[in-house]
Amino acid sequence: MGILKKSVDACEACDRTLEQGTILDGEIATVMGKLVAIKFGEGSFEQGFAVTLQIGEEHERATTEITGRLPSFPEMPLYYSHWQSSYRQIGNRYRLHADQMQVTNVSMVQDCENASHILRARFNTWLRAEEFRPLREKWLERLSSSDEVRVILQTENSQLQLLPWHLWELLERYPKAEIALSSPSYDRIHKPRTLNQLVNILAIVGNSKGIDTQADRALLQQCSNAEVSFLVEPQRKELTEHLWGKNWDILFFAGHSSSNKNGESGRIYLNRTDSLTIGELKYALKKAIENGLQLAIFNSCDGLGLARELADLQIPQIIVMREPVPDQVAKEFLKYFLQGFAGGESLYQAVRQARERLQGLEDRFPCATWLPVICQNPAQIPPTWDELRSTKSEDEEQASLPLSNRRKFKRTVLSSLAVTVLVFGVRLVGLLENPEIQAFDLMMRSRPTEGLDPRLLIITIDDEDLATQRQNGESLIGASISEKSLNKLLAKLNQYQPRAIGLDIYRDFQAKEPDLITRLQQTQNLVGVCKGSDRSGNIKGIKPPPEIPPANLGFSDFIHDRDGVIRRHLLFMNQETTSLCSAPYSFSLQLASLYLHPLGIQTKFTPEGNLQLGKTIFPNLKSRTGGYQNIDANGGQILLNYRSSKEIAEQVKLTQFLSSPINPNAIKNRIVLIGVTAKGDSPDTWPTPYGIPLDEQMPGVLVQAHMISQILGAVQDGRPLLRAWSWWAEVAWIWSWSLIGGVLAWRRLSLPWLALAIGITSSLLYVLCFGLLISGAWVPFVPSALSLVAMGVLMSIYSNSKTKVRVGNEK
Repeated sequence: MGILKKSVDACEACDRTLEQGTILDGEIATVMGKLVAIKFGEGSFEQGFAVTLQIGEEHERATTEITGRLPSFPEMPLYYSHWQSSYRQIGNRYRLHADQMQVTNVSMVQDCENASHILRARFNTWLRAEEFRPLREKWLERLSSSDEVRVILQTENSQLQLLPWHLWELLERYPKAEIALSSPSYDRIHKPRTLNQLVNILAIVGNSKGIDTQADRALLQQCSNAEVSFLVEPQRKELTEHLWGKNWDILFFAGHSSSNKNGESGRIYLNRTDSLTIGELKYALKKAIENGLQLAIFNSCDGLGLARELADLQIPQIIVMREPVPDQVAKEFLKYFLQGFAGGESLYQAVRQARERLQGLEDRFPCATWLPVICQNPAQIPPTWDELRSTKSEDEEQASLPLSNRRKFKRTVLSSLAVTVLVFGVRLVGLLENPEIQAFDLMMRSRPTEGLDPRLLIITIDDEDLATQRQNGESLIGASISEKSLNKLLAKLNQYQPRAIGLDIYRDFQAKEPDLITRLQQTQNLVGVCKGSDRSGNIKGIKPPPEIPPANLGFSDFIHDRDGVIRRHLLFMNQETTSLCSAPYSFSLQLASLYLHPLGIQTKFTPEGNLQLGKTIFPNLKSRTGGYQNIDANGGQILLNYRSSKEIAEQVKLTQFLSSPINPNAIKNRIVLIGVTAKGDSPDTWPTPYGIPLDEQMPGVLVQAHMISQILGAVQDGRPLLRAWSWWAEVAWIWSWSLIGGVLAWRRLSLPWLALAIGITSSLLYVLCFGLLISGAWVPFVPSALSLVAMGVLMSIYSNSKTKVRVGNEK
């Protein structure tokens, strides 16, 4: 939590330097107001409807939600149908298909007006139902008459969508409120828009038989800061190519159109012979929407069917006429709407004002104010006219990224740097050492098997071997192998010419049997062990076998970590003055050197003090290496790259070796290790990455075998030594994953999707670190994963908090 808190503070500090005069994260910044959603659930006019009312601020989640019901009212569709029938009988030069136009008479106009009054009265009576009253009261409580309110009615019921919601008496109390229709199912187009210098309008003038579309063309040409491309009675191919070919902001259609009887689909008439449904333009329209199309205006008849199909394509905003529209009404609406919208009014206010101004025509065209309706994708924010275009010059546009993207990029870079510094600081003080070591152990255990090392043979002394020696009356005082058995073992081994013999058993006393004394002194390829002293632990060490020459001695000291686990390999060290063991080289290095000597490979040191065998250099560990922070790096230490195998080498028990025939090839030119694996009498076992509990620990002779195998594998086979990256490389690696976390949060994913994305990315990080470990590089996994998660979480929290702060400031 401390890291997140400091990182959020850092984000806020860097963001204040970027915040002057910019638009929020690429979103369209509109005049702030209220957003109301009325959601209809399952139901029908026969059964009633479940209704949910949500009220909140623009750009925010709803802060108020209440549920209620509208009672059954099976007559409502009949009232609407009666009004619709009387309205359509008027026939005022509608922009329907030309063959469907009729002649008007006065009595029909009066019938239409009477039907409209009845429908309006019944509609409001229904909305005053007692079951719906809590929603009305919550509305009045939360909204002021001075608020600018966008009301979105979400329903799949086409009959509900047809009703004259603008006549709701509650809505008429709010002069700056306008209602829009929406489907409950919607999605947001995530591709960033490329703003044009001018508002790009594709104006389609379809079949104009019997109507005047010249006025529409003239009105569009008068728009300021707009570039209008006209397609007059186009062919289908011509229209499709235009939709694909440019980034359009507004799609406009004037001409004849119609919807089918159930209002599920519509049709536009391109010319006198061709007509199209929206489905037949699906791919071209989807491309136009993907390229930034924001608004479609169908200044034609009966457009709700068109709107429903367009909504399925996730177009942000649509303006249609709910019923057949008289030619004069269509022209006047377009004029008033363009005056308001291009003049700076919001989309919703421009529609409301244009719709209400149509009342001046209702003496000749009854219910003209009923016709225009907005269809809204709730995931999108309606733009203003100026927000449809770029206010930059072309040179400025080419010279820089979109401002919001530049701000995001700068904020992400600076925040990721802050997170990286904090995580690396926590790492340097050692707080991440334990989890890094645990991750290292997990990866070590997960590596693919490498098979047995054919250069080694291990003769083990287990509990049964100890018991057999005792049964034979052999003395085991001070050792795990009797002098008789040791003499017999060395004699048998020398028959088969091993290249080196390692006696991993302490013998700090003089042998008694003359034959054994002579054999220990004369076996030139025999290496014995001793243990160095340690003043810090008040350990004096253990003397070597006195019969073995000093040149054939090696220390057996292991370096264990704070948790007692052997992860490092000590190759050489300067023994303390008072140490009982003076051997400068490790037992494993002495045996490996004997093995490599016949191949002409000598032990030497580089000017930097690193051990070199042939062309292979063993670089010494530093106090800060990989996940280690401030360790004791004295002597020649390297990381121990255990051979990934269930068994390191072929093993044979002492009793079995002494009593059975031997395959000469199993010994000749090999290193033979002799050591104890017994668990009963003073067990010599050590915790390793493969097991820490006592029953899972590894016998010391097997640890020595792994160390010898590591040296020989590196020199002869090119098997990689484990190394850590430089300090700067590790910082860059951690920073890169912090940046990735910021980019994931930049995508503004929902919390479940963000968690999934971070989880998948963390898994990829683990796989990469695991693969690099197999190739010999120990790279920071835990700090990188921490930076990734911290950056993703804090940037997501930060973005949400900054959105709320900015919304409050803009209010």
